[in-house]
Amino acid sequence: MKVALIGGAGFVGHHLALALRARGDDVLCCDSLAVNNVLSVISMAEMPHAARYLAMVCERLALLRAAGASLEVVDARDYHALSRVIARFSADAVVQLAAVSHIDRANKDPHSTFDHSLRTLENALDVTRAIHAHFVYFSSSTVYGDFRAPTVWEDTPCQPKGIYGTLKLAGELIVAAYRDTYEMPATIIRPCALYGPRCISGRVPQKFIEAALQGEPLAIHGDGRAEHDFTSVHDLVAGVLLVLNKDIAKGETFNLTAGASRTLNALANIVQGAFPTVTLGYAAPDPEKPSRGTLAVTKARRLLGYEPRYTLEQGMADYIAWYRDFWK
Repeated sequence: MKVALIGGAGFVGHHLALALRARGDDVLCCDSLAVNNVLSVISMAEMPHAARYLAMVCERLALLRAAGASLEVVDARDYHALSRVIARFSADAVVQLAAVSHIDRANKDPHSTFDHSLRTLENALDVTRAIHAHFVYFSSSTVYGDFRAPTVWEDTPCQPKGIYGTLKLAGELIVAAYRDTYEMPATIIRPCALYGPRCISGRVPQKFIEAALQGEPLAIHGDGRAEHDFTSVHDLVAGVLLVLNKDIAKGETFNLTAGASRTLNALANIVQGAFPTVTLGYAAPDPEKPSRGTLAVTKARRLLGYEPRYTLEQGMADYIAWYRDFWK
């Protein structure tokens, strides 16, 4: 299979590219290296851990090169440049990962978030339509907004809050419009609370481990009972490979998560188990972030054969071990 990844040098993108190459697929990564990547880290050299983050993103590029994945440095907002690259590659599938993947940043800079999320999406859809390829869109659990029950399914009504979740839902509607208008094979994926090596997005597991490595308290917003469906990036990637393999995935929307929510206190306790001297610090809850819970993966199990492998204990143990080595 020939798979083009728009945003392929990002956190999820490079893990997906490596997995595709490991099974023998031909992979093209299209990335401007500007959002949560080399250029953004260089431009904010004064940010905490900038040198380590730069090393992480450079390691991503080195791993892609070693695996034989092609990389085209192209801005997905440039329709003509993206068209030339994707058309020349003749992809069987196009995976749209390019986006501003952070709620806080989206709310602080909505123009840039729109530019790097919806503008890139429309370009990617139009290019994919022209080559008759399978389109896979990365949405988010934030499309559900505040969970009104402990568990949500794909047909649970979406009521997002804030810029980030609203733009993700807008993206889903645009994908559905292309799918229905042009009979275009398309799949929507909803992940949640991802964690794993070489992430620089400031997700909670990353922040907890970095604080622990420095002997600082783990900063918990709220009373720690807020729940998230923490998902190893390796489980998500395994789910995407199934989506690309199976025709039954076309036209569908899937939650691809661990399928079991855990509290922030549970996550903090796991980190404390690896760093016994670390303490906890509690602060006011963040009103910009929706309350969440479990994303049911029943549909993905039934149609795709998806089965998440990593419990939070197993996934975090691997992540902590990797981060300790990298930190040195």
